[in-house]
Amino acid sequence: MKNKKTLLSFITIIMLLLSACGAGEQASSSGGSDEEKGLKKVVLRLKWIHQAQFAGFYAAKEKGYYEEAGLDVEIRPGGADFPSVQMVASGDEDFGVTGADQILLAREKGVPVQALSVIYRESPFALFSLKDSGVETIEDLVGETVGVKLGGNEELTYRAMVENSGIDGESIEEMPVKYDLSPLLSGQVKAWPGYVINEVIAAQEEGYEVNVIQPKDYDINFYADTLFAKEDLIKEDPDLVKNFVEASMKGWQYAIDHPEEAAEFGLEYSEDLKLDHEISMMKASVPLLQPEKSPLGKMDEAEWNYLQQNLLDLGFLKEEQNINDVFTNDFIK
Repeated sequence: MKNKKTLLSFITIIMLLLSACGAGEQASSSGGSDEEKGLKKVVLRLKWIHQAQFAGFYAAKEKGYYEEAGLDVEIRPGGADFPSVQMVASGDEDFGVTGADQILLAREKGVPVQALSVIYRESPFALFSLKDSGVETIEDLVGETVGVKLGGNEELTYRAMVENSGIDGESIEEMPVKYDLSPLLSGQVKAWPGYVINEVIAAQEEGYEVNVIQPKDYDINFYADTLFAKEDLIKEDPDLVKNFVEASMKGWQYAIDHPEEAAEFGLEYSEDLKLDHEISMMKASVPLLQPEKSPLGKMDEAEWNYLQQNLLDLGFLKEEQNINDVFTNDFIK
């Protein structure tokens, strides 16, 4: 009896092992790891935290465009602690998203990054005020206090707007601000530097009526979010760069055509996002992407020259950069 029980136990163990092997083979044949699929690992560092501002990249991943291009793409959030230019320049990451002005400023410092495509061809930056403040133009800010985010493209765009308004910038009081809207809502400042695709929407969602002062009101338009990589990668592996850029632009086209679905993709990357806000953000973004200008992502040398001249005139940039080194349309089809 003992021998019979031992034999049955042994047979049971063998059957379990065979079953496990079969399940493993089935899983391998149906899916397989990225290495088994022959995918190239690539890291994309965003300009800011996960949100609909980057919906096209999420769409490229979620719809399988990157995988079709032979890429396994990891999308990492950016921000003050993870500045995309520095992260990519370190060599640990492959692609990044940053403001176009930051490409020029980085090159002046000897950082060999190059723009590969522009995402927001029209700047989403704006100054906005509470409806009952009486502030509807830059000129209305004379003798008033405005919030200024120092050191980035927000400051550049604000100062260019003031310059083009013709008023003396010193006639406006400035208060350095971060991201908390309290100084605007409490009346400490009369105008706030934000984005029509985010802070303006957030204020409206809280029930505030606002006046929006846009750069285009003062003949200012700077390229905003821009996809870039180091020159080394572009020269050493142009096929990888081409595949990544084309898949990304395909993702952005999908996001433009399906804004609500694309907005929802972002929720997979951050549990802090709210779908209604992300949908509003995506819909507000579409006109700024200027999809009517085909092909999507293509850059204009005149726009880069205009941006650089403003950086020089306002003292952000000390030395003129060779625009031919700053950007390339070689990977846009």
